[in-house]
Amino acid sequence: MQLLDIGTYFTSEQAHLARPAVGSELSDDAVRALHTYPNDLDRPWIRTNFVASLDGSVSADGASAGLGTPADARLFGILRELCDAVLVGAGTVRAENYGGVSLSTEAKARRVASGLAPVPTIVVVTASGSIDANSRLLTDTDVLPVVVTSAAADGSQVAALRSAGATVITVTGESVSTGDIVATLTDLGFLRILCEGGPGLFGQLVADGAADDLCLTISPMLVAGTAGRIAHSAGASEAPMHRAHVLGDSDGTLLTRWVRQP
Repeated sequence: MQLLDIGTYFTSEQAHLARPAVGSELSDDAVRALHTYPNDLDRPWIRTNFVASLDGSVSADGASAGLGTPADARLFGILRELCDAVLVGAGTVRAENYGGVSLSTEAKARRVASGLAPVPTIVVVTASGSIDANSRLLTDTDVLPVVVTSAAADGSQVAALRSAGATVITVTGESVSTGDIVATLTDLGFLRILCEGGPGLFGQLVADGAADDLCLTISPMLVAGTAGRIAHSAGASEAPMHRAHVLGDSDGTLLTRWVRQP
């Protein structure tokens, strides 16, 4: 993985580090440094990670895994290592057959040394509560998930999730607003957030001005078809972003990071 370009955005945590030279090969430590969260956060910082094809498709054969490359998989693991919680919509949990976050012993040790829990918690947003209590999300995990749902959720499904060990937080109203999500993350002490989709949840965050940081991998393939884009919402929203950096892999993969302008 090479550094192809670096923008003007550089966090205070990165300021004491020598900026890698354009064209240099990056170690995992260098990639971690380029993705450091801001320090002294007083609210959740929501970073979103997506992969898309050259023609803008968010999936191939119905799942984002079809667009994956080795460089994207490498960054995916590093981003999970850096966060307090992985935020994800229920549709993505079902489509991608989510289990809990799995990290190496070395990654867990690095997290603990940085003051983080050994493994990040998955936080699922679902207004209906429609998560299978027997799914991998609850049966294949070191840390049981948090499920944020609405007052309109099916009571039997909520009860089943709680019986399976999930922490279920029910907000007022028939939907889960961005304010509800941010308040829940804050109450749980989760400030370094990695949102892994889907497009509906990301579109909601963009529309509400809560998308702080986007790590977008551009996969070197064309897909066509009817798959959607990485964000969708009822109306268009403009959110100007700073280019933080562009990384590249020998297979043509581009890995970009964008940070919302203040």
